[in-house]
This record gives sequence, structure tokens and C-alpha cells, in this order.
Amino acid sequence: MNTEIQSKNMPRYINPYFGGVLLGLLLLATFFITGRGLGASGAVKSAVVTTVDRVAHQHAEGSTFYSKFLTDNHSPMYSWMVFESLGIFLGGLISGVLFGRLKKLRTEHSPKITSKTRLIAAGIGGILFGFGSQLGRGCSSGAALSGTAAFSFGGLIVMLFMFGTGYLVAYFFRKLWI
Repeated sequence: MNTEIQSKNMPRYINPYFGGVLLGLLLLATFFITGRGLGASGAVKSAVVTTVDRVAHQHAEGSTFYSKFLTDNHSPMYSWMVFESLGIFLGGLISGVLFGRLKKLRTEHSPKITSKTRLIAAGIGGILFGFGSQLGRGCSSGAALSGTAAFSFGGLIVMLFMFGTGYLVAYFFRKLWI
């Protein structure tokens, strides 16, 4: 197959080295501006608490988990992590537009599986990741990326276990993307 035709059909992404430098600069700016590193799981928690409060206010007030996030002063959605997550979404959307990945929405997957299987696997993975982030008291960006950047031994341990586990289980799940 002609490589010129093949390269036109491939999605384009930012250079990973340049992206890593940008991520490092963003992390540095976040430490400087907020005094904390990056983290996104708190935004999801804020959205869940707000939703439960709106749907079942008395349940949220009576719950030991939800009640500690509810105050009369402001909504749980008024958190810098919510705005950070919105920025991540908008940044991804802008990147998709600039690099031509939004012309045709599709599910990228291995030819060995269907789009439905890929979406189900991604959904299960997302749920497990969300559950794990609550057990670990934070997501990978907060625990590993920010922790390692702050020279935290706990952050280094999280990073090692996260990538180590990924390498160990990748063999069993590789058909979902190869």
C-alpha cells in the first residue's frame, strides 16, 4: 500500500515528546498557581455528590459520605478540579479538531474485535478505574504524576505499581487494541 495514502488515513496526534514537555509545564504551573498538582477524580466526585443532592437531598444530607461535601456556602461543582476537567475535555476537543480526528467519529479498535466489544471493555475499564481511584484516594494523575513530580515516595510507588500492573495484564487484554 502506498505510504502516502496510508498516512492520510491514520489519525494524527501531537508529538509525544512535545506533549510530555507541555504536560510538565502544565504540572509546574498548577503547582505554582494552586499549590497542588493535577487530579481529575475529585471533579467526578463533585458531579456525583451534586447529582445525588439534587435527586435525593435528604439521603445526601443523612449520608456520612455525601454530607461532608455539602455546604450552604457553595456547590460542590464550584471546585477548581471541575474546571480543570472541563479544560481537559475542551483541550482534547481542540486537539481533535486541529489534527483532523473529528471529521468522522469512529471507535478505534483491533480488527479482531467489534466496536461494541471495544466500547464495553472501555466502559468496564472506566468503571474499575473510577472505583480504584476512590480506593486509592485519587486518580493516576493526582497520585502518580503529581506525587512523583513532588518527589513523594508514595507517588513513586503508585507509578511503579500502576505501570507494572499494566505490563502484567496487557498480555491478556492485548486483543482489545492490537
